[in-house]
Amino acid sequence: MKYIEWAGKNFIGMFEAGGEQFMGYMTGIVPLLIVLLTFTYSVIAFIGEERVDRAIRYCSKYMILRYSLMPILAVLMLTNPMAYTFGKFVKEEEKPAFYDAAVSFVHPVTGLFPYANAGELFVYLGIANGVTKAGFSQSSLAVRYFLVGIVVILIRGIVTERLTKFMMAREAKKATA
Repeated sequence: MKYIEWAGKNFIGMFEAGGEQFMGYMTGIVPLLIVLLTFTYSVIAFIGEERVDRAIRYCSKYMILRYSLMPILAVLMLTNPMAYTFGKFVKEEEKPAFYDAAVSFVHPVTGLFPYANAGELFVYLGIANGVTKAGFSQSSLAVRYFLVGIVVILIRGIVTERLTKFMMAREAKKATA
């Protein structure tokens, strides 16, 4: 009987703790996400969609911008998973590399811009909680994640583009032989 009482109490306790956590999100992170999204869309509207479109087309011409600035803008403006639609601005053989760069940036951006990939927020907050308990700054972690993320997406984009072009050339050579 004692075990049944314990199981019942702790079973409902798990849901009570979940409810408290949910209310914390509703009064904390959800309003922040809404304000950040509103700000981003306001900036796009202020600049003008056509200008933003031209800027992205310009970035797609240069490898360094294609795998640094383009994925950053895509993730910040369109959020995950819509960010991958920026791939329409790159050549067919560059699409896998752009996708690789963009998908690799959805986690590092979470510390500074949590609205960009809310699904990763729980992972980031778990890591940030441990960093804070260790006595370090969560802000410093967010900035470092962001900066390292830029370096990583640039490297991944360049490497993936070269591998894709190599494999496409090899396949073309096989087809003609």
